[in-house]
Formats: sequence, C-alpha cells, structure tokens
Amino acid sequence: MRIKSAVYTRQRKKKAFKISKGYYSNRNNRWRQAIQQVEKSLRYAYRDRKDFKGEMRQLWITRISASTKPQGLSYSKFIAGLKKANILINRKMLSELSIHDSPIFNQIIQQVKGSLGIDMASSGVGAPS
Repeated sequence: MRIKSAVYTRQRKKKAFKISKGYYSNRNNRWRQAIQQVEKSLRYAYRDRKDFKGEMRQLWITRISASTKPQGLSYSKFIAGLKKANILINRKMLSELSIHDSPIFNQIIQQVKGSLGIDMASSGVGAPS
C-alpha cells in the first residue's frame, strides 16, 4: 500500500499561500512563485531582525552624543567616565533619559565629569578643552 501525502501537501501549501497573501502579481497565487517569494521574504525578515538591533544601538549612541556635546563631553569620554564612575546604565536607558528626563541625565554627566577629573566651571560650552 502506498502512502499518500495529500493532507500534508495541502497544509504546506495553505501555510505558504497564507504568508504570501498581499504579494504583488502572481506571487500570491501561483505555487512556484509564491514559495520562492515566501522563502526569500523569510530570509530577509531573519536578516533584518538582526540588523534592527544594530540600527537601534546606533540611534541610541547618536542621541547620547548629541546630549553630551553641549556639556563639553564627547561620547567616548562620556562612556569612559561612566565605566570609571561605576555607573551601570545601558545605552538604551541613557538615550531615554537624555530625551525624557534631562535633569537626571545632567546629574549623570556631572558625576562622569567628577570621575574624569574635569573642572565643572571651565567645561562650559565653547571653552577650550
């Protein structure tokens, strides 16, 4: 007796067509084109989930850098000062603080400057460093 695979094949096709719903032209209703596009789309989705994490980190770093520049600190000195002051806050939280709670962020900057030994009075905007 031979084994038939109709149920499995139908389930597999339904799954692929469900994912390909909304694709352009024949990519949503022709089996070969649909399956090729679904596989490619899933590869892109996997890759871009990884890329997204790096893009978000880049955004946080840019925000932190923009918030530390007016205080007379570069991003790299700020991060070095955080480590020296033993302040354990990740970049995402620092970014959120710089946007939504600037007084707290300014306190952190003052602690960092203290740990780096930067004179608070002479480190204003436009002052030579």
